[in-house]
Amino acid sequence: MSEEHLQFGTQALHAGYDREFVARASSTPIYQSAAFDMVSVERGDRLSSGEEQGFSYSRVANPTVDTLERRLAQLEGGIGAVATASGMAAISFALLAAAEGGGHIVSAAELYGASVDAMETFFPQFGIETTFVDDINDLAAVEWAIQPNTRAIFAETVANPSTVVTDIASLAKLAHRHGIPLIVDNTVPTPYLCRPIELGADVVVHSTTKGITGHGNALGGIVIDSGNFDWAAGKHPQFTQEELVVSDEEHGVWHSFASAFGKEAYIRRVRIKYLRTFGAVPSPFNAYLQLIGLETIVQRVRQQVQSATRIAQYLQHHPHVRQLNYSGIGTTGQTDLVHTMLPKGVGQVLSFTFDGTAEQMNRFINATTVFSYIPNIGDSKSLIVNPAKITHREVPRRLREVAGVSDNLIRLSIGLEDADDLIADLEQAFAVAFG
Repeated sequence: MSEEHLQFGTQALHAGYDREFVARASSTPIYQSAAFDMVSVERGDRLSSGEEQGFSYSRVANPTVDTLERRLAQLEGGIGAVATASGMAAISFALLAAAEGGGHIVSAAELYGASVDAMETFFPQFGIETTFVDDINDLAAVEWAIQPNTRAIFAETVANPSTVVTDIASLAKLAHRHGIPLIVDNTVPTPYLCRPIELGADVVVHSTTKGITGHGNALGGIVIDSGNFDWAAGKHPQFTQEELVVSDEEHGVWHSFASAFGKEAYIRRVRIKYLRTFGAVPSPFNAYLQLIGLETIVQRVRQQVQSATRIAQYLQHHPHVRQLNYSGIGTTGQTDLVHTMLPKGVGQVLSFTFDGTAEQMNRFINATTVFSYIPNIGDSKSLIVNPAKITHREVPRRLREVAGVSDNLIRLSIGLEDADDLIADLEQAFAVAFG
C-alpha cells in the first residue's frame, strides 16, 4: 500500500523512511556526520545545483533530517518540507522567502509573541512591513489591509493563547483572489487535528518543539509547501529572476527557481537560499528526537484534548476566573467553525483571566506543583505561564490587548497527567492565592 493511502497514525510511524537503505533499522538512524561522499565530480555538480537531491553537507540536507521532513510533508499533505533549528527560524524563513525585496505582509494580530516581534520590529530592518489585522476572520478588514506589494497573509490556525480559530478556507479564497499566498502556523493543533493545506493554505509552518515532538527535549521547526501556489505569477519576482546557485555559468545555462524547480520553487528556495545561507539547521539528534515523539502524536494529542476540555469546563464557572479562552467548548463563539475545521478538538492550550490581584496571581502560579512554570506548549507535562510577562513580553501593549493578553492572563498547556490531578492542583493553588 502506498504511503499516501495509509491512515494518519500509520504515517506518523512509517512515512518517509525506507528501511532497505539503512540495514533495515527499525528506528531512523542518527546520521551524525557533517558531510557525505559525493562519489563523483559529475554527481557533486548535480547535488550543488539542486538538479539531484541527495546529501553532501548537513547544512543543506541530512538523512535523519530528511526523514523528518518527508514524514511531516506527508502528514500535512505537502510536496516538500525544510526542517529548521527552531520554530522561529521556520516562521522567519517562510515569511522572508515570500516577502523579500521590500514586500508587505498582512498578519493576524493574535499570534505567539516572538512572531509579532519579528514582524513588528525586526523585518522592517530588511524592508519588509506588516499590517496587523485585529480580527483575521474579518475578511473586509483583511482585504482593506492588502497593498500592491503585499506578498503573503499570515495567521495561526489556533491562536496562542486565545485559541481563536482562523477560518482558513475563507481566508485562502480571499488571498488567492488577490494572487497572494496564505501562510499558516499550525503549531497548536498539529496535523492530527487540522491539515490547513486541505483547506486552501499554501505554506504551513510548525514549531516542532511543541506538539510534534511532544516531550520537550528538542527544539525544531519546519516549513511545508503545498506546491499549489504559482510563485511565478508576477508578485514574487525573486522566483523568476536568474540565480547563479541554480544555474550553469560555465555552459551559459541560466535558471530561476521557477524555471529550475517548477511547483517546488518555493521550498527549494527556502532550502538553498535560507537554510543553506543563514544556517539555522537542526541537528540529526534533534531530528531523531522529533521523529520519536511524532510516533505517539495521535495518542498524546487525543488525550490532551480530552483533559483540556475537562479542565476548561472546570475553569469556566470558577469564581476566581473572569474569562475562559478555549474555543473547544465554545468560548470564542466559533462553534460551527470548530466543528467543521477541527472536529477532533482544538488542542491542549487554553487560557483564562485570573480574577484577583497581581500578588494573588503570583501566589497562584507559584503554588502549583503538578503544573511546571515553563514557557513551552505541547509538552507531555502540563505547563503554566503568565504570557504578558514571558511569551508576549516584547509585544506592544496595543497588540497584546487585541490578542487578549492582559496582565492577569494565565496560559495552560495540558499534558498527559491524570486530569483529576491537574484539577486538584489548580484548586489547591486557588486556595493558596485567596487563603
